[in-house]
Amino acid sequence: MNPRQRYLETLSFGRPDKIPFEPGQPRESTLEVWHEQGLDDGRHYLDAVQEELGLNEDPCGDELDPSASFLMIPQFEEKVIEQRESSLVVQDWKGNVCEILDVYDASYLRSPKDFVTRRWLKLPVENRDDWEAMKERYNPLDPARYPEDFDARCEAWRERDKILGVTIPGPFWQMREWLGAEELYMLFLTDPEWVRDMVVFWEDFVSRVLGEILKRVSPDVVRVSEDIAFKEKSFISPDMTREFLLPTWRRWVEEIRAAGCFLIDMDSDGWIGELIPVWIEAGINVCNPIEVAAGCDVVEFRKRFGGRIAYRGAVDKRLIAKGGEAIENELERIVPPMLEGGGFIPSCDHGVPPDISWPDYLHYCRVLARLTGWL
Repeated sequence: MNPRQRYLETLSFGRPDKIPFEPGQPRESTLEVWHEQGLDDGRHYLDAVQEELGLNEDPCGDELDPSASFLMIPQFEEKVIEQRESSLVVQDWKGNVCEILDVYDASYLRSPKDFVTRRWLKLPVENRDDWEAMKERYNPLDPARYPEDFDARCEAWRERDKILGVTIPGPFWQMREWLGAEELYMLFLTDPEWVRDMVVFWEDFVSRVLGEILKRVSPDVVRVSEDIAFKEKSFISPDMTREFLLPTWRRWVEEIRAAGCFLIDMDSDGWIGELIPVWIEAGINVCNPIEVAAGCDVVEFRKRFGGRIAYRGAVDKRLIAKGGEAIENELERIVPPMLEGGGFIPSCDHGVPPDISWPDYLHYCRVLARLTGWL
């Protein structure tokens, strides 16, 4: 099987020849530690893993992306506003004003290349006037949203052996980006009509941009970023989730399926046990990363929800860091029973942190490769 067939068969509860190998991605600080522990500078960690395990075939494979943008256009200027004793006050591209340690800069807020703690001082949407101005940055017809070779790349990818994936920000994710966490959570109670206005706006915007992709090529998977839970609960109740978010998810799922894409993957950290039933109602059939520290147990989820939803992730990063028998026992606990039922790609349950050493990561990869059929 090629990587695309293997991915689709696995998450569709089929019969793949092997399970996709996705051990987990390190951040910048993790790679710095690994280079001190034996990973050659300038070498990609997955190439080193492949050589260490003696794999002739690349077990991970590249993923294709149409590169249509769901981000604001224009973006805010990234700039340093103030230098403090050991921190910087910066404005990021989303319009947030944050305080971060001065070992970083505003570029670290563009993407999750490292674990950066920040303190929000000001958010881009603080009132209705800010909201009206923000909407102007989301014109779905702006040519800058689409690469110059958009038509050509979509045409070329109609026949492919690699995975074609599209990631869209969900309504909860996007509203929190605009208003900040606490303000958004309170707004569900104090001004639900404004919340509905934002949700409907975002639903239509994403539908129109996504539609430009779907009418040219059918992806293999559409991933929805939401992060709607923390350690013990979802940020809003399942009832509120159904009221405010379920209609949007359902619409997107219908449009995606009508274009021939079967897999819709929900991304949320935290305790998701009370949200999975809502996702199933929406037609979402994959979720990740199944964060163990928040109480998630993929084996228990399988018992509760059967084959109605597939999973990616679920390997406790804390046990990878312990290494040896700790991670061996955990992988033996979850991987064989989950693979027997199908619909599971094991991986680290978030970004790989620097307390996971390079030798322990290699050991974990070796055990994972054996259990998923690569060795």
